[in-house]
Amino acid sequence: MAVDRRKVAIFSAAFVLRLVLVCLFPSLPDLLTGRVEVSTPVNSFKRLQEGLFLYTRNVSPYDGGVFHQVGESHAMQLRGFSINSIVQQAPLLLPLFALLPDVKSNPLPSAIFYFIVDLVNAHALANISASGQSVQSRLHSAIRKHIRWDGGSVAAWFLFNPFTIATCLARSTSVFTTTGILFAVSNAVSGNSINAMLALGLASYLSLYPALLFVPVVLLCYDQRAPKLPKIAAFIIQNASILLGSVAGLLGLSYLITGNFWEFMSATYGFHLLVPDLTPNVGLWWYFFIEMFDSFREFFLGVFWLHLASYVGGLTARLHRQPLFVITSLLGVFALFKPYPSISDASLYFAFLPLYRHTFPFMRYTFFAIAAILYASLLGPAFYHLWIYAGSGNANFFYAITLVWSLGLSILLADSIFAVLRDEWEQDHPEARGSEVKQV
Repeated sequence: MAVDRRKVAIFSAAFVLRLVLVCLFPSLPDLLTGRVEVSTPVNSFKRLQEGLFLYTRNVSPYDGGVFHQVGESHAMQLRGFSINSIVQQAPLLLPLFALLPDVKSNPLPSAIFYFIVDLVNAHALANISASGQSVQSRLHSAIRKHIRWDGGSVAAWFLFNPFTIATCLARSTSVFTTTGILFAVSNAVSGNSINAMLALGLASYLSLYPALLFVPVVLLCYDQRAPKLPKIAAFIIQNASILLGSVAGLLGLSYLITGNFWEFMSATYGFHLLVPDLTPNVGLWWYFFIEMFDSFREFFLGVFWLHLASYVGGLTARLHRQPLFVITSLLGVFALFKPYPSISDASLYFAFLPLYRHTFPFMRYTFFAIAAILYASLLGPAFYHLWIYAGSGNANFFYAITLVWSLGLSILLADSIFAVLRDEWEQDHPEARGSEVKQV
């Protein structure tokens, strides 16, 4: 009972903290919504609001024009960036937000809605932690399984993460993708493959890239139900059918809303795949394609997407005994290499890392990773201001700090993979526990 009260206290404190920030600083949500570190062309609340304005007036939400407001958009247009306000979010978000009061007249209901979604996400994360899959799977048992945090601590790590709070206050649509991913994993660790595929289908429908999590999620479901299941190939085909069916159903509902299938397909998934908007963000794609000759653009688009997808096979093959950690690592890869990343992707990756508290003693470069991430987090907004508003920098100026951010994430990702591999090695070689790793 004490644990339940503690979770209630954590969830209540997180809700109150968000509510206090919105009430004390009413301009903070709009400020965060305009930040490129938080909002991208595919998750921006401003673009969703424009699409909602058109949708409620029976105009196609994918016929938007160009931002002409004074401020960040105007400053970036002066520096040569085309900022289209055409909606890139999934169509089913429009009728959902149409049920809420207008944000300009009453912003509190939509803010509270996002607060509740954050709490739901934290609850799913606590269930994943309570399953114990991070320390005890069908094929792996951690040596230091007693070193772990409970579900309340993992949920608190997520709810009080500044990146999570900023994403929530900015009303980024990435929180719904996070919901789909967390519920897919939460159902997978309990062996409920049908609900896991439905949730993953929702996440894939919203953001496309979560579809790459299909293989490790299926392995996670299979590990929970292996004694009662036939061969894994048949299980994979069965779940692939459920995933494709769920996505097809959501696309069908989207067609009923928009009335034009190809219009919203090209504006959403085509936008993800072709990366036409090179608005600066914390990722690696935008600057590279600004400098790219048009004749080479299609080739390097294929190379970049192939690079992102190639991690799925390698990580799954090597870490097949721990499919939950494969999912964790892939979330880190997405935060690094997807076309339009934001701090919400990093916050989701950071939320899964505490599940592997028992591997922290094996990590070697934690200080350097955290220092680089904090350095980029604090100086990134300053560098962006100096470039866009003060005019005392250029694109190289801001891209340099995003490289530091990516460096910090990559060090943390590589170090966590090393720690888990070391834990596996000690399980396989109990006689060598605690020995130093020899460099070859």
